[in-house]
Amino acid sequence: MIETIRRELIYFWFYTSILFNQIVIYWLLGMVTGSLISVFGKGKLNSMFAALQNKKLGMVGIIPACIIGIASPLCMYGTIPISASFAKRGIREDWLAAFMMSSILLNPQLLFYSAALGRAALIVRIVSCFLCGISAGLLVHFFFNGKNFFNFRSFNEAGFDETESRDTDPKLLLRFLKNLWRNVKVTGPAFLIGISLAALFQRFIPANTVAALFGRQRGFGLLIAASVGVPLYACGGGTIPLLISWMQRGMSLGAASTFMIVGPAMKITNLGAVKIILGIKHFAAYIAFSVLFALLAGFIIDLGGFAG
Repeated sequence: MIETIRRELIYFWFYTSILFNQIVIYWLLGMVTGSLISVFGKGKLNSMFAALQNKKLGMVGIIPACIIGIASPLCMYGTIPISASFAKRGIREDWLAAFMMSSILLNPQLLFYSAALGRAALIVRIVSCFLCGISAGLLVHFFFNGKNFFNFRSFNEAGFDETESRDTDPKLLLRFLKNLWRNVKVTGPAFLIGISLAALFQRFIPANTVAALFGRQRGFGLLIAASVGVPLYACGGGTIPLLISWMQRGMSLGAASTFMIVGPAMKITNLGAVKIILGIKHFAAYIAFSVLFALLAGFIIDLGGFAG
């Protein structure tokens, strides 16, 4: 019995060491990049978005709104107060929808971290998140033109309002290091848990089982990826080791894309905030849109024969 436990611990350490060495550099790059943008570039990004209002771009403004959303390092509970302040300034709701949707799905930290999945998966993640933001903006533009889609007042009444930045240290280097340490504390545990789960999957789940679930049966694999994306996506960084393990063992790029869209869009901690600002009917529309877009994106990717 003791010998069996010892052997399994050796296997576990072996798999976790390989995964850690494989992706830790991408995690660190993501943390450093996110902190740099948060400390030195967040204000500029917010100013750029606010400045769009004066350029009379119309529906075309959805495109830069998406790009700024992806470049924003804020989490959901930072994005919503900022969006509420934009709404007070008269920023169009289709722009806000594009900004918020793309910001939910991707940020600079996760972008660098996703490079560990390989070039094809990284490109798919960037393009699919960008198109998802564009689609959200277009849907709000055409179906809610002249109507209110968001209700930021409810968010403020629930006790959430635009908060002051915590990056206030007068010394820039210390400000950056403090921000970086906060990012490490927030994402580090999920990073280690993700590696541990991936090692357990590699040890105890046969490769043909992963291929059967996520690879061989195209439609079924997408549905499974969408289903497991909700409970497993506690932190974006924590899912990268799992995706690496699954893709190495037969998960299709389409199924991975579906997981990468449904996961952050349906992240449990995000849904509560989203429901407050949307209300029941619009919240249901958000859920349906997120799932359908993720499934459609995964189907197109698999149909096109893209390889991870």
